[in-house]
Amino acid sequence: MRKSNFALRLQPSLLDEARKLAESEGVALNQLINVAVAEKLSALRTESYFAERAKRADIPKAIALLKRAGGDNPPVKGDELPGD
Repeated sequence: MRKSNFALRLQPSLLDEARKLAESEGVALNQLINVAVAEKLSALRTESYFAERAKRADIPKAIALLKRAGGDNPPVKGDELPGD
């Protein structure tokens, strides 16, 4: 895997908190920052993926499908909600 250097300017308070967290997790500060960036990218990509899927959604078709689910079949043993 290719690695590169990047000068990162953090506010002193943010850097201090990141160092404390890295120490408490038992990892290097560099590793903590790499994981944090990877998690953020993953979250943004996931959001983008679902937004794109939502654009292609056929709401009436989805509602019709949900209305068909189960038909006239009564709930079976094990379908109870907690507390029922």
